[in-house]
Amino acid sequence: MTMTAYLIWGIAVVVPCCLWLIFGIRRRKIGEPPLENGLIPYLGCALKFGANPLEFLRANQRKHGHVFTCKLMGKYVHFITNSLSYHKVLCHGKYFDWKKFHYTTSAKAFGHRSIDPSDGNTTENIQSTFTKTLQGAALGALAEAMMDNLQLALRPAGGAGARAWVTEGLYAFCSRVMFEAGYLTLFGSDPARQDAQRALILRSLDSFREFDRVFPALAAGLPIRFLFHNSKGKNGAGDIAQWHIPLWKNYFVRIFSFLLPFNRSPEAMKAAAEEVSKALESSGQLGVGGRPVRLNQMQLNALPVLDSIIKEALRLSSASLNIRTAKEDFILHLEDGSYNIRKDDIIALYPQLMHLDPEIYPDPLTFKYDRYLDENRKTKTTFYSNGIKLKYYYMPFGSGATICPGRLFAVQEIKQFLILMLLYFELELVESQVKCPPLDQSRAGLGILPPLNDIEFKYKLK
Repeated sequence: MTMTAYLIWGIAVVVPCCLWLIFGIRRRKIGEPPLENGLIPYLGCALKFGANPLEFLRANQRKHGHVFTCKLMGKYVHFITNSLSYHKVLCHGKYFDWKKFHYTTSAKAFGHRSIDPSDGNTTENIQSTFTKTLQGAALGALAEAMMDNLQLALRPAGGAGARAWVTEGLYAFCSRVMFEAGYLTLFGSDPARQDAQRALILRSLDSFREFDRVFPALAAGLPIRFLFHNSKGKNGAGDIAQWHIPLWKNYFVRIFSFLLPFNRSPEAMKAAAEEVSKALESSGQLGVGGRPVRLNQMQLNALPVLDSIIKEALRLSSASLNIRTAKEDFILHLEDGSYNIRKDDIIALYPQLMHLDPEIYPDPLTFKYDRYLDENRKTKTTFYSNGIKLKYYYMPFGSGATICPGRLFAVQEIKQFLILMLLYFELELVESQVKCPPLDQSRAGLGILPPLNDIEFKYKLK
């Protein structure tokens, strides 16, 4: 009886394994990129990729070349790792469906029904709505409101006369200020109830953090009901995060990734302060105390030093994944050759490979505030790989049809934040030689990588 039971269990294990080996493993066809199926059914290479995406892709690049295919969570993903081919990928737009992946991921993360206009569940195109509300004429009004609300959010708790040093976590500080200012910009302020509204916003921030803690799992498809054990998780944090997470999570991290190396670079601080002083002087605001600072969109765009500092900080911390889904079988023509792509396969760009390429960016792990400035202190736009000028050399916001519609607003508010910090506060790290904290690799592919731990800094009004 015991032997029979062992035999039955053996068959139950062996037969599915054999079936998986025969039917479950994809075979590479002629003309397709090199293939890595991985050893785990369905997951494929997902665990290795998730542990350290950058090193995983570099290892496969060394093994297979600039183009290869990996099975990840039941999907076959073609990684294009040669930055010289990025523009060629985007030239195949007629074969790509970017909405399928992005709308499906959004539904997984936030628990809503499909928002794809082709499904009839929306009355207008989502991307067009983002463009109308975050770009063009709307951007000027957003910039003006954000500048006012940042100054409101940065007011000291003890009132205008509070000039003592305050110690706080740098990431916590960025989160608190940007969340409050962003909330007031998008939803409006109540001047008669400022303190009460601030308390409400900070409670909302706590709910947001609760949701954000599990956001990578939600984006991967784990149902929200498994992650929250009470109604607050679904109706409280979930509802708040549906509005806040696409707009503010990456803003917190961008500000942190910008302020930390900035505080550690006296040269960057000096260059930025000089540029800000000139901008305020030209607008007649230098030395005018007691009045809110006002810089319009054109004035904010004419700050190449701040632009370079922001780009350099984002280059070091961004880990976005640019995804397209093949609508049909087609041939992908790249710098390295041509490859057959099957319908429903995914084509992926991982720009961090380019951002940390020493051939494009010498000494790539070092923060150089003037890396994006030319010899005339104007914006530098010429970068090379293999002696060839790159069309795409900086991609923290994505590319093509999937480029972040709020990128202009994001950069503007980072500039505004820095201008106000330089103008109003003295800043110091509590430990001047503190090392940059490691980044949270669990968020690779979702944008800017947040720190695994916070760093304390001190600030006080000038």
